[in-house]
Amino acid sequence: MTTVALSDDIRERLDAFLELLQLWNRKFNLISRSDTTLAGEKHIADSLQLVPFLTGPERIALDLGSGAGFPGLILAIASGWHFHLIEANRRKAAFLREAARITGASVSIHPLRIEQAKLPPAPIVTARALAPLDRLLALAHPFLTPHGRCLFLKGRSVEKELAAARRNWHMKVTITPSETLVHSVILQISELARAPA
Repeated sequence: MTTVALSDDIRERLDAFLELLQLWNRKFNLISRSDTTLAGEKHIADSLQLVPFLTGPERIALDLGSGAGFPGLILAIASGWHFHLIEANRRKAAFLREAARITGASVSIHPLRIEQAKLPPAPIVTARALAPLDRLLALAHPFLTPHGRCLFLKGRSVEKELAAARRNWHMKVTITPSETLVHSVILQISELARAPA
């Protein structure tokens, strides 16, 4: 599934998550139907790549637009960190609640739009397949602690998105190639600040 070392307990909990996802997906279309059989390799393994980047003493993170739990709920299961999951879609939020119950993931679920969320800043903000980078940074910025980092999973348009984002943001960017998806990367962004108007 991934190069990240997982205990038998974590693997069992991820299997339970996958089983629940497949059950709910038949009714609510949480992920693309064509992705259902590949969810373990495609979505879970992609999310697990972020585990080594979860560092720091606070062990609290915030996931924007959590959808069916990628990457936030998966990271909570695999790392033991507490994740705040923000997901406006009621069906997806209901799935996240049930998935958290089944897997014992340490999460708080916030069923509202990201712009409406009033949460204390976190040292790590994550997102996957949510919005173009410039928009994503605007959403993440209010939730970041002063020395916080963004961890974003991005696809083939990353260079174009970075160029657009740099017109509005100052940031330090580290790019790590994805181990699971061709043309995809992990963006680690720190020292984020709005560029002067």
